[in-house]
Amino acid sequence: MQPKPIRLGTRGSPLALAQAHEVRDRLVAAWGARAPEVEIVPISTAGDRIQDRPLSEVGGKGLFTEEIEAGLLSGALDIAVHSSKDMPTALPEGLVLGHFLEREDARDAFVSLKYRSLAELPEGAVVGTASLRRAAIVRRLRPDVVVVPYRGNVQTRLRKLGEGIADATLLAVAGLKRLGMLEVATEILDIESFPPAVGQGAICIESRVDDARVADVLAPIHHGPTAVALACERAYLARLDGSCRTPIAGYAVASEGGVDLHGLILTPDGRVAHEGRENGSDPEGVGDRLGARLAALAGPGFFSGS
Repeated sequence: MQPKPIRLGTRGSPLALAQAHEVRDRLVAAWGARAPEVEIVPISTAGDRIQDRPLSEVGGKGLFTEEIEAGLLSGALDIAVHSSKDMPTALPEGLVLGHFLEREDARDAFVSLKYRSLAELPEGAVVGTASLRRAAIVRRLRPDVVVVPYRGNVQTRLRKLGEGIADATLLAVAGLKRLGMLEVATEILDIESFPPAVGQGAICIESRVDDARVADVLAPIHHGPTAVALACERAYLARLDGSCRTPIAGYAVASEGGVDLHGLILTPDGRVAHEGRENGSDPEGVGDRLGARLAALAGPGFFSGS
């Protein structure tokens, strides 16, 4: 008997669809002739529809997930495929991020049609980004350049670059690789001086907590070390109450000896930053400890500038 089809919910952008197809292809490779049919269901989210304002002004990360999660909770969808960096730290009751594909390159790429690197930008050059983290780190490293809001999917941002709206932008290396567009990267930024967003480069699969059938289907494509690293990063973010309203970077690496986490928090203008490392065998404990330490260093009102 043919297994019951899996209905996979995803955003409709080219990158989101590429990630959904990657999950489907991996399931086929893992299960072979026994692989269930996977129906990809593109869903328009509020985050995709609202393009004229920064996410920090209209609701943050949940704008990319609410409609998809409603489909999971209603039973209309069986799984949802997301970019881990888009996921709020608190999920709706009954849902879980139970499976992760092996993480891609977590670094950021500098992209420009005029200049070869972030360091080469002339004074007053314009960098376009919608990410508060990227904007704050650019301002920290290059306080002499101008950072402007810059929304849209990868293709839209590259088109805006060609139209001269900005001299440069920043994109995730993982996204460019998944789209087969890595050649547009002018410079791959160092992960130590330009740390990524929590979850960057990792595809996560969200499902219902009690859906044993789906858990069994997904088990062969789950990557344990990525799950450990993301548990650490998400605990760190949760301790800092992180959202699209706060410039927070964090990157964890899991090994047989435990997990090592590097974290950076900044004021939006990049003028004040607190950085640290933590390691240990308990991923969530490591994340929580580093988040608490950086929050204590920052003090009340750090992100609001008060």
